[in-house]
Amino acid sequence: MTQNKIPLAGVIGSPIAHSKSPRLHSHWLKRYGIAGHYIPMDVARNDLAQVLEVLPKLGFVGINVTIPHKEEVIGLADLVTDRAALIGAANTLIFRKDGKIHADNTDGYGFIENLRQGAPDWDPKSGPAVIFGAGGAARAIIASMIEVGAPKILLTNRTRARADALRAEFGSKINVVDWVQAGNILEDATTVVNTTSLGMSGQPAFRVPLDGLNPAAVVNDLVYTPLRTEFLETAASIGCRTVDGLGMLLHQATPAFERWFGHRPDVDEETRNVVLAP
Repeated sequence: MTQNKIPLAGVIGSPIAHSKSPRLHSHWLKRYGIAGHYIPMDVARNDLAQVLEVLPKLGFVGINVTIPHKEEVIGLADLVTDRAALIGAANTLIFRKDGKIHADNTDGYGFIENLRQGAPDWDPKSGPAVIFGAGGAARAIIASMIEVGAPKILLTNRTRARADALRAEFGSKINVVDWVQAGNILEDATTVVNTTSLGMSGQPAFRVPLDGLNPAAVVNDLVYTPLRTEFLETAASIGCRTVDGLGMLLHQATPAFERWFGHRPDVDEETRNVVLAP
């Protein structure tokens, strides 16, 4: 880096103590010998606008954004990428030298790169995709699957109205299926993704029957605590290729790190181990 100031970045949210991003970015800073710091910051909703105004003055070149601020920062940014606008949320802010705040969403990028790394011959165009869940994460997954050419997306959610709302927004490639019928839509799917919190440590189990899974499907769970969820274990027992959710966290961070610190980081086994360490 040629800047006189040591570049600072970080992540804002509330709560924030659980975030693995500081460990990830600090590892990359050390690995590549970059003089910089990445700091977790617990920011209340009422303080968000003021914090975004102050951070660039303190030497911050950008930040990651997590719950509950991902939607609100869209309205506070000066420039918003098309994908962030489509998803309606941003997870990455760049504080530009001209004083403008640039908002982006790299969740979909992280999702796609995780599947490509975990299942190198995965072809999103080879057949329908099934997506469980219709929350914020599902929005990013749907947008990215449409972008890479999925021919059809079968969307199912415990509350159907939320899935219907996404279909109205994203269009005719989305077919909404009632949650009670979710186990019956897996036979032809070549990509299957759980975007819900079901199966996460401390959350209810994922109870949709998976015996109809196509053994040729690539199956991904966004949950990564535990790393090998029952959802993935069941899919693997049927013969599916499975990809855990940790890679999405790692890959979504690479474009931000490059923009802030000027170096494209590698996502490899060492990086995974650093983030997974107790």
